[in-house]
Amino acid sequence: MDQATIQHLKQINDVLCCPKCAGNLEVNSDIIQCLNCRQSYQVSDNIPLLFWPNEWDPAQKDVTDIVRNFYEKTPFPNYDDLDNAGSLIQKARQGVFAKLLDEQIPFGTRVLECGCGTGQLSNFLSIADRTVMGTDICLNSLKLGQDFKERNQLKRVHFLQMNLFRPVFKSETFDLVICNGVLHHTSDPFGGYKGIARLVKPNGYIIIGLYHQWGRILTDIRRIIFNLTQDRFRSLDPRLRGKNLGETRKNTWFADQYKHPHESKHTIREVLDWFKESGFNFVKSIPRTSIFATVADEETRLFKAERSGDTFELFLAELKMMFTDHKEGGFFVVIGQKIS
Repeated sequence: MDQATIQHLKQINDVLCCPKCAGNLEVNSDIIQCLNCRQSYQVSDNIPLLFWPNEWDPAQKDVTDIVRNFYEKTPFPNYDDLDNAGSLIQKARQGVFAKLLDEQIPFGTRVLECGCGTGQLSNFLSIADRTVMGTDICLNSLKLGQDFKERNQLKRVHFLQMNLFRPVFKSETFDLVICNGVLHHTSDPFGGYKGIARLVKPNGYIIIGLYHQWGRILTDIRRIIFNLTQDRFRSLDPRLRGKNLGETRKNTWFADQYKHPHESKHTIREVLDWFKESGFNFVKSIPRTSIFATVADEETRLFKAERSGDTFELFLAELKMMFTDHKEGGFFVVIGQKIS
């Protein structure tokens, strides 16, 4: 490890723990070692390799290695059209959700992005003086984020390889945990959620993004067509019809949406049950539980609590997703606040 990496790791060592036994870690000149079980962890390209495998019953399905191998071959999203921090800011703020996050997460907030992929959101959020940890199981993806960080001298973002079922952070460490588009690619989405939910401080927030059970129907239909026609008619995907994406980004989007080896589908009501069981209050969902609200509204406050809606309102809001062919592939987001 170079001296800068050692210094950065020592700066965040107080929040780290061993993924094997949850013991305290010690940063040395060449390795990271647990002071309790003495397990050692390497560092590659200035990225701590803190991944520890699931130790489940052999009868329990585990797709971790399958998913990791998929993203090692096709890191998502790519940086092919981003060459500096300015272009990252410009691109990120074109998206409504990223723009709102940047405007509403206070400076100085400690953020964890669990399943950060290539780290574009982590890098972006760190620019405004926030401490951001970006974790993923895929080393090739993390290397892209780390390379961008180093080229642009971003000091407040840290990338680590981690299995979200074996977190490398101490409980109640983060003001905000973001896990978008990740849990539905695991064998146990609720189990993964519980593992990262405990990392949120009291009164802190969690943002969960998942594929929707009904909103994913159009994507599933397109997937069938692509499989039957050997991937012809790719223009059926609305994002691939856009002119703002380069070929690399189009190819990685296509692979992520239509060639992924594992995905599950969920509902807003299901996540509300997750929140109730784990001690979180509902704050907001996108799409909103009121069918007349929109996230594009300039008055939208992501972290201002609103009621979740009754059973009928939730049904209408979720049913609407089945008929809305938007560019995010039937994706929804729910925000919760941890009860103090």
